[in-house]
Amino acid sequence: MKIPALFILLFLSSNFVQGNNRIYNILDYGAINDGQTINTRAIQNAIDSCSKQGGTVVFPAGDFLTGTLYLKSNVTLHLAENATILGSTDINDYPHNSPGYKFYGDTWVKQSLIYAEKQENIAITGNGTIDGQGWAFKTTTRKKPDRYMNRPYVLWFVECTNVKVENIFMTNSAMWMQHYLACNKVRIKGIRVFNHCNYNNDMIDIDGCKDVIISDCIGDTDDDALTIKSTSSRKSENIIVNNCILSSHCNAIKCGTESSGGFKNIVISNCIIRPSEQRTTIYGTPNGISGITLGMVDGGILDGININNIIIDGVTVPLYMRLGNRARAYRPDQGEIPVGSFKNVQISNIYATGADSISCSITGIPGHPIENISLSNIQISFNGGVTINENLFDVPELETHYPESTKFGVLPSSAFYIRHAKNVNINRVQFSYNKTDTRPALICEDVNNLRLQNISVGINSKPKYMLGLKNCSNVTVSGWMINSPIEALVNIEGVASEEIGIYNNQGKFVKKVQLGRDANKNILKR
Repeated sequence: MKIPALFILLFLSSNFVQGNNRIYNILDYGAINDGQTINTRAIQNAIDSCSKQGGTVVFPAGDFLTGTLYLKSNVTLHLAENATILGSTDINDYPHNSPGYKFYGDTWVKQSLIYAEKQENIAITGNGTIDGQGWAFKTTTRKKPDRYMNRPYVLWFVECTNVKVENIFMTNSAMWMQHYLACNKVRIKGIRVFNHCNYNNDMIDIDGCKDVIISDCIGDTDDDALTIKSTSSRKSENIIVNNCILSSHCNAIKCGTESSGGFKNIVISNCIIRPSEQRTTIYGTPNGISGITLGMVDGGILDGININNIIIDGVTVPLYMRLGNRARAYRPDQGEIPVGSFKNVQISNIYATGADSISCSITGIPGHPIENISLSNIQISFNGGVTINENLFDVPELETHYPESTKFGVLPSSAFYIRHAKNVNINRVQFSYNKTDTRPALICEDVNNLRLQNISVGINSKPKYMLGLKNCSNVTVSGWMINSPIEALVNIEGVASEEIGIYNNQGKFVKKVQLGRDANKNILKR
């Protein structure tokens, strides 16, 4: 059906009211779509007019160059197809904003292309593009915090409620693409992000937000992709992520690194992690450092994370969980930061291929275990090809380090290294290797209440023993299937090892158990 020309004119007119939704076309306020004229004042005038009664500010087709825009309550920015908001390449077009809300970084992050603070019912919709042109703001120093200054975000929303961002394409941020800080009721759906022009090119940062739904998004970024942070006392909580396709040179799915308040009640499901289309890197590696990272190092509480139905292709380390003690304060007067807590994580139905030889890891620190971890229905294919040697067994604690999955280097286990943990249940997992690897598949140290059940290990895994236990207690090993000849299924070391049950395992192992250094001969359950 042909749409009458009169209707089109009415829709584009600032005086047209569609139901309760008033339309404000930025052309009516003097904006010019040539990609060269700075339109900040014209667009802001349209936003200001719209905010008086609420409505939609429309960007028709064309390229609109602008500096910082202040989004206000009850305003939707709608980008028509072939409409592009271009960020100015002049840093003077980005005035400093100092939010009243205090967080780590508030002394050096001050600029954004689109900014909103303490606003309600705000939205950005449509099939258009926001291009930050962030290549124009390359940092000239690696010194903190100078390297973060004068690099605007594309979107920065602080303490806002009822936020919606839908369907738009975002590219070329000078810093993080979008930072949602201490916001409530956030809905992000159907967006596409390609962010590879500068340092710290995250896809999205959810920071101390509550009641968030992210779905049907596609992101490809140099730095972390889906990033959930806590740079203040506020937890990121009640968050659902579903049906996304993610690529990152660093971490595709990440809780952390900043964790001051922590993370609670987060569900991530039905996602694909694939190699980036951008093969040159600023950070990380072309295929990505980590698929899933949970990193708690600045205090805070991680409690209630469920990750399900994830395909991971090509990243160095598919799964990484870390409780550390970097103890970074988000404000100068905080005093000593206590070690955080890390508990109640369920990860299931993971299929990962092309993993490197470093190994996955789940690690706390002495006296502060990771607790209540469940892994089930997991298949991981590793490159393998590592020959075991004594040097690999000296794994440093690195309590105060940045939590990166590659920090420990190549681990002494070929699949999982677990240390300082409590109540760990691993069930129905399969490990395979492209090249012969002589490391034990799993090494567990200082783990209490450990269930390792129904584990299958491929023929290229050829260690002397398949499972190493050191100072572990209340352990059950059952239903293992070993597909290559080995000397023993389990090697046990440490004076604290006790109550270990080994039942109903099958394979080509000469003996079920070998006792190593300091092991008590009476530790096996009968």
